[in-house]
Amino acid sequence: MRAFLKLSIFILALCIASSAATAGPIEKGKNLADQLCARCHSIEKTGQSTNKEAPPFRTFSEKWPLENLEEALAEGIVVGHDEMPEFKFNPDQITDFLAFLSSLKE
Repeated sequence: MRAFLKLSIFILALCIASSAATAGPIEKGKNLADQLCARCHSIEKTGQSTNKEAPPFRTFSEKWPLENLEEALAEGIVVGHDEMPEFKFNPDQITDFLAFLSSLKE
């Protein structure tokens, strides 16, 4: 029984790792947004942000050329209010995050 449980956990871990590895850039970018940003920003195509000062992500491309965000994401986004934490993304995360933001354009 114990060996069966260990084998089941191992197989489950492999499945989770496999699905994460096969996720595309948009899905990976959405996962980043969900983990780091969704508590304040709306990260969906509809709905309001929970923090009224945090613009919905679907409006970002109306305000800025998304490719201009690459440098800010790499160096760390710092804004003029204390509630937003500073984030620094690695190059793969930047690609994924920008792919997700681009997918929200209507």
